[in-house]
Amino acid sequence: MLNLQHLTYIHADKSLLLDDISLHIHKHDKAALIGNNGSGKSTLLRLIAGKLQPNQGNIQIDGHLYYVPQHYGQFDNHTIAEALGVADKLQALHEILNGEVNESNYHILDDDWSLEERIQKALTYWQLDHIQLNQQMNQLSGGQKTKVFLAGIEIRQPDLILMDEPSNHLDATGRQLLYNFIRQTSCTLLIVSHDRVLLNLLTTTYELSPSGITTYGGDYDFYRGQKEIERQAFENDIKNKEKALRKAKDIERDTIERQQKLDSRGKKKQEKAGLPTIVMNTLRNSAERSTAKTKAVHQEKVGNISKELQQLRKDLPDADKMKLGFDKSSLHSGKVLVDAQEINFGYDKNHMLWKEPLTIKIFSGDRTSIKGGNGSGKTTLIRLLLNHLKPQIGHLYNAIQEAVYIDQDYSVIADGWSIYEQAQQFNTTALQEHEVKIRLTRFLFDKDSWDKSCSALSGGEKMRLLLCCLTIRAKAPDVMILDEPTNNLDIQNIEILTSAIRDYQGTLLVVSHDWHFLEQIGIDSAIHLE
Repeated sequence: MLNLQHLTYIHADKSLLLDDISLHIHKHDKAALIGNNGSGKSTLLRLIAGKLQPNQGNIQIDGHLYYVPQHYGQFDNHTIAEALGVADKLQALHEILNGEVNESNYHILDDDWSLEERIQKALTYWQLDHIQLNQQMNQLSGGQKTKVFLAGIEIRQPDLILMDEPSNHLDATGRQLLYNFIRQTSCTLLIVSHDRVLLNLLTTTYELSPSGITTYGGDYDFYRGQKEIERQAFENDIKNKEKALRKAKDIERDTIERQQKLDSRGKKKQEKAGLPTIVMNTLRNSAERSTAKTKAVHQEKVGNISKELQQLRKDLPDADKMKLGFDKSSLHSGKVLVDAQEINFGYDKNHMLWKEPLTIKIFSGDRTSIKGGNGSGKTTLIRLLLNHLKPQIGHLYNAIQEAVYIDQDYSVIADGWSIYEQAQQFNTTALQEHEVKIRLTRFLFDKDSWDKSCSALSGGEKMRLLLCCLTIRAKAPDVMILDEPTNNLDIQNIEILTSAIRDYQGTLLVVSHDWHFLEQIGIDSAIHLE
């Protein structure tokens, strides 16, 4: 179905991204493509889809391909029909039905008489009945744009489907429709995603890394199990190498001490024997050469083991290099932070956002999710809770002293600062420069990156920098508010964020459609918006 042979791709800036990639996917396979941010997953999908051309290698596809991209900005000035690639066919069909029977229209339609029925069926499945095909794409929300391209699967009827982060902008209902489709379809699938529920619906996992593609014959949970086995074996290698290094150093020390004792003993015997000075010097030089040779042999062995250990530590997974930790919030558990009584909001006073006014109480230490479909006002509620907006009706009491708001773009990180300058903005306890830089290094920002502009950071890098900044500040915030924080992260960085949030002891408010993430960070209550 899909065969990649020795694929190589070089960026326009001459940097090598994909090197000698080979992959074979059989008909009806349902496969995941995972890997860290920057490993080339999206680029590989675009190469397969023909949006990019490889520098070397071959791509063979047996059947019709359909591609669901991650970003849709290039389609903003298109109608929905144009974005789906059916505008010309629809026009030809309508002209034929209106009596304009000519060879050109029949050629464009290509006997696709069921096109309108498939379009209606697809839009109904993805809950897009209310949209018109002549609408501009820029009038749709992110979730609606995703659904449009997912609807294109039924309309275009492909054999092979490529999807790049298809659940990113979908609400809970949209995600469930996607999961059901994946379970039921007989099409061949290759999907890039960090959605662990979705990944567990797929039967093969391919991991893309700088060393190439590694195949794991199972779903994501199987992959994680295999990676854990690899991690434990890796840690055992490090422990064994550390043990070997200690033993080599002990042997080196004991051997040199023994040789020095022998040399000292020999020297005393020579002095008692009254040997001539020239003979004594010759024997002493010989002993020193022997000692130096013995020392050199052991130093070489110790040096080789040290280099091997250093390389093993360098190859440790990034998450294992980090030491995460937050201080406790200064607020005692159970204190009322927010008391909202019958509040509502509308940018137009005649049209309130929620059908029924909201009554909400949030206590210090709560771990609460804010749930609702696309457009239900989740972000607006956050802005109300942060006093960035005032309710149009009702009363809102707010006792939050210090809050950190983390959105999916990590916009608390200022593009105008360098990494080191950004860290210094959180340095409220006057840590010394070297202490700040030690913490940056702990979060994988080495000395070569300290002067790098924050504007050049990926989502995962901004997340790590923010976590680092929170450990630099004097105390943990009273409240952390996370608004779809995992949308632009790969799986590795989601795990880093999950670990950090689990350690946080303050009050937590989270908007996320990733129920696995919510479960892992200990969410114990929910606010439902309609």
